[in-house]
Amino acid sequence: MTFNSEIESFIKDYVKDLAEGTASIFAGAGLSIPAGFVNWSELMKDIAIDLGLKIEFETDLISIAQFHVNENNSRSKINRKILEEFIEDTEATENHNIIANLPVSSIWTTNYDELIEKTFLKNGKVTDVKYTNEQLLSNKPKRDIVIYKMHGDVNHPTQAILTKEQYEQYHETHQPFVNALAGELTTKTFLFIGFSFTDPNLDYVLSRLNFRFNEHKRQHYCLVKKHQLGDYLNPDQATLDYNTRKQQLVINDLKRYGIKSLLIESYAEITSILKEIESRFKKRTIFISGSAEIFNPYNRNEAISFIHTISKNLIENDFRIVNGFGWGIGSSIINGALEAIYEKPLKYSETQLILRPFPQFESGRTKLSDLWEEYRQKMISLAGISIFVFGNKSDNGQIIDANGVIREFEISLSLGNICIPIGCTGYASKVIYEKIIADLENYYKNPILAKEYLEKLNDTKTPLIEKSKILIDFIKTITP
Repeated sequence: MTFNSEIESFIKDYVKDLAEGTASIFAGAGLSIPAGFVNWSELMKDIAIDLGLKIEFETDLISIAQFHVNENNSRSKINRKILEEFIEDTEATENHNIIANLPVSSIWTTNYDELIEKTFLKNGKVTDVKYTNEQLLSNKPKRDIVIYKMHGDVNHPTQAILTKEQYEQYHETHQPFVNALAGELTTKTFLFIGFSFTDPNLDYVLSRLNFRFNEHKRQHYCLVKKHQLGDYLNPDQATLDYNTRKQQLVINDLKRYGIKSLLIESYAEITSILKEIESRFKKRTIFISGSAEIFNPYNRNEAISFIHTISKNLIENDFRIVNGFGWGIGSSIINGALEAIYEKPLKYSETQLILRPFPQFESGRTKLSDLWEEYRQKMISLAGISIFVFGNKSDNGQIIDANGVIREFEISLSLGNICIPIGCTGYASKVIYEKIIADLENYYKNPILAKEYLEKLNDTKTPLIEKSKILIDFIKTITP
């Protein structure tokens, strides 16, 4: 999908923030509604009827909740509504799953449902969920993501922030949350999804940050759907003109808080943007597949030096490397990466090298072959590009193509990775090269460019060491 210049610029910057560990997401009700949960108007509909009001005429919904408490001296019906509407076990949306794959360190939400944390758990992430002041005092060990539910949790409806009085007192009753959010808005780049910016708590924090930092605010982003004639909010041209004007005023006002609005034509575009962010981030991680009992047609030192140089150059170009410590090449990959990191430790980090050595024998109920398959799937899923080098092994004294490397190629394809075989190194890599070169249109968006580079990487007449620069140049052309 082609994006306009503003969205394209945002994607590039946000991917950088993800790589640096400074990206966060603020999720509003709009993220959960496609999964089947209600919005605030639907939640308050029966409450409004009890008060003799029509929800379609009301815009100040927190006042509706307050009116109900005032009239009944109780919020038991509202508590029951929260349990009824948000406790059901619904399926995560595609947007939830993409977000769970992104390396964000924190997520803030005003939603009561558990869909976000359940999706992260399903994706093997350790979640640290916080919805009370006391929970902010301790951290869950080995957590992958902190989820701040600033308005409470469905399992504790009596504590959920709902009424106008609760909103008015929030900065006193939940001061630790206000402070934590202020800190994150200062140090991280937020992407607001499904949020209407009518929440008084967020407005309270943003307004104080605006006062404190004025022109030195951090840049944040929100996705805003354009009003369109014929949708449920714009039945006629006059209504469309009015809503479009008001939307532009809100967009301009958000600039005071350092929030840049990115206009989209449809909600489906949110999924496309998130997919592109995930794809580009993953392309910054390179999986190197290969094994070598022998290094023909090259000598051992030449081959090891080549692999060492590839690894070093990838780190120096700010890529991450994933490797399963393949036989004969794993040490060279590690040495090359560490050389780049230790030469400039302030510029490069050990986090750029991800090692996943394969288990060597069965020690539990799982068969070794099944364990290797699961291991490969998880390891390759971390990357967006897969490089294949050599790929041979000894079988009863005979050198054959390594079936494990072939399998890693198949997994890479199934996960949507871009596959780059260094065909001149022969064996499994040569097999993969021949398969790709015969059907380039199904492997590359730009088959003509890919053919040029792949043929250079397959050429056995040029020195092996020269192919390192060719490989890096190729990778740069496919990683915007």
